[in-house]
Amino acid sequence: MIRSELVSLLTMDNPDLSLKEVERVIDTFFDTISSQLANGGRVELRGFGAFSTRPRTARTGRNPRTGTAVEVEAKRVPYFKPGKDMRTRLNV
Repeated sequence: MIRSELVSLLTMDNPDLSLKEVERVIDTFFDTISSQLANGGRVELRGFGAFSTRPRTARTGRNPRTGTAVEVEAKRVPYFKPGKDMRTRLNV
């Protein structure tokens, strides 16, 4: 599902909300999650899962085109851990 499909699905399920209002809610939702993760925080949605970041250490990688060694800097990457309810729904 892509963002526009989510917006139209929520608009159909909530006819009292306009398309612009639903888009604003979704933008706020994703912006809040992104901001919290960028600040090193964690976001937990009960029954769905938890978003967090994990550190990646610096390493030596390879340029796939030329094969030369390239230094890759340390960074944080997003991580999602599904909740118990989510795992149960996926494995029925």
